[in-house]
Amino acid sequence: MKLKQLESLLGDLQQFSNPKVELEQYPTGPHIASRLLYTAENSFDDISNKVVADFGCGCGTLGAAAVLLGAEQVIGIDIDSQSLEKASMNAEDLELDIDFVQCDIGNLGWRGQIVDTVVMNPPFGTRKKGVDMDFLFVALKVASRAVYSLHKTSTRDYIKRAALRDLNASSAEVLCELRFDVPQLYKFHKKKEVDIAVDLWRFVPKRSHGKDG
Repeated sequence: MKLKQLESLLGDLQQFSNPKVELEQYPTGPHIASRLLYTAENSFDDISNKVVADFGCGCGTLGAAAVLLGAEQVIGIDIDSQSLEKASMNAEDLELDIDFVQCDIGNLGWRGQIVDTVVMNPPFGTRKKGVDMDFLFVALKVASRAVYSLHKTSTRDYIKRAALRDLNASSAEVLCELRFDVPQLYKFHKKKEVDIAVDLWRFVPKRSHGKDG
């Protein structure tokens, strides 16, 4: 599937109607979502015929892109039931088979590297400090191949240092810098739209050698 076709299909998905500020719910737009998954598949072969988890899946954009690019199984995980309802409707609209799980990522309880790849657009941690790193910590424990994640460019040095030193990553690479358009979803937003510089990261977890962890 070509990138433009993927972006077009994702552009038809429904997004948050009543986003929850405490969960930092911002839609992952089709421009960024298509590039994240397209890069993961075409540069690294991390999607097709793989088991892919979408952490904090929201309305399911990243997971939908993974299925469209040939993932064997996709599991979308989110704490918010309303988001999962919308994600499920989006999957139905595109006739995609995605498994959805309502769960706080911190309480996931998966043992060992049971998925191939994790894709995610975690909360930036502006409301709850450190939540982005909590997502990354769990992702690097359960993925065997790679974790793809979006983080503010301003945190680049910190993310790399923490991933390699504390979070079980054997490598941490910024693939590209993107502009994340945050529409005026909440009352405290002064501008119609703010674009934030974000990095698309690829993290490779250390091998678990068959042991839990």
